Amino acid sequence: MELVLVHPEIPHNTGCAARLAAALGVPLHLVEPLGFKLEDRYLKRAGLDYWPMVDLHVHEHWAAAAKAFEVGSKRPLQDRIRMFSARGGTSLFESSFEGDDLLIFGSESKGLPANLLASYPKNRVYIPIHQGVRSLNLANVVCLGAYTAMVAAGQPLPDNAGAYVRDERASLGLQPNDIAKSSQLPD
Repeated sequence: MELVLVHPEIPHNTGCAARLAAALGVPLHLVEPLGFKLEDRYLKRAGLDYWPMVDLHVHEHWAAAAKAFEVGSKRPLQDRIRMFSARGGTSLFESSFEGDDLLIFGSESKGLPANLLASYPKNRVYIPIHQGVRSLNLANVVCLGAYTAMVAAGQPLPDNAGAYVRDERASLGLQPNDIAKSSQLPD
C-alpha cells in the first residue's frame, strides 16, 4: 500500500500524512506542484521527528509518478489506483483493496485533477458525508482511507500495543528535503 498526495497545498496536512506513513511503514509520494516547500517549518513540525522513518518520494508531475509506480509492479497501474474523491465512486466501506494499491488523494482546495479522474473513472473511492458538507480534511481522509484499505486488503497492521521506542535516527534533525527521493522523466 502506498499513499499519494497530488498537488497538496497545506504543509500541516502533508506532515500529518508523513507521520501516518511512518506509523504504518508505507511509502508517501508527493506529486508536484506543492503548495509549500519541503523546507517549510510547518511541514517539519507536523511530521515531528519521524521524518527519518518516512519513505518519501517527490515526483515532478503525474507522468513521472505513474512511470515510477509501474516499476517493479506485477499488476497494471490502472488496477492499483484508488482515487479518493468527494465526488462519486464507490464508498470506502464497499470498496475492495489489494496490498499493492496506490491510495491517491488530491489537493485541499481542488481535489484531484479532472484529467486524472477522467483517466480512471472506475477507480474513485468516496467517504460518505452529509450533503451539506463539501469535503473532509485531507489528513483525516488519508488516515481513514489508509487504515480501512489495509484492513480490507488483509495487510498486517503494526504490532504495537502502545509502547514507544524512539527511532535512533530521530535525533539527526533530518528535514523532509533531506530524505526525499525525486523522480523525473528524461528530457
